[in-house]
Amino acid sequence: MGVHKGGCLCGRVRYETIADPLRVTTCHCHFCQRATGSAYMVEPIFRVVDLRVTRGRSSIYDHRSEGSGKLVHIHFCASCGTKLYMTFERFEASCGVYAGTFDDPNWLQIGGGNAKHIFIEAARHETILPPGIPTFLQHAMTNDGTPQEPVIFEKPRVVGKGRTG
Repeated sequence: MGVHKGGCLCGRVRYETIADPLRVTTCHCHFCQRATGSAYMVEPIFRVVDLRVTRGRSSIYDHRSEGSGKLVHIHFCASCGTKLYMTFERFEASCGVYAGTFDDPNWLQIGGGNAKHIFIEAARHETILPPGIPTFLQHAMTNDGTPQEPVIFEKPRVVGKGRTG
């Protein structure tokens, strides 16, 4: 545990986390692909009380999730546009930080005990899924909160056209 700092590109909004993440989610859904402009989002999940904005103030864009129908609140810098973190109507006590906004994104440990890959059915072709990490075709739980059964690969798996492993 420790304090880990981060912020936006222009430096007007700064934050810190004061605890280790509850888990680290790598999400391959189309929303996360579009929100990051990348193949997936690495999102450490913290309790809301463990994230503090230390400089500036973020703007918020509210987006209705196509999956759950609940609002996702995207906190971003109005000056440079950097997305910093999300809060959720569905999971009010949690927030997800855009991992690349940490000053040192490598402090984050990602392993089988604290991580998962979700929405792998939407993953870009040629995405490599690491061994030992729980994976889910869609979300790790249904909209009513029922946990889904993960698939854990013994060897790295490459997502290919028309298949997920």
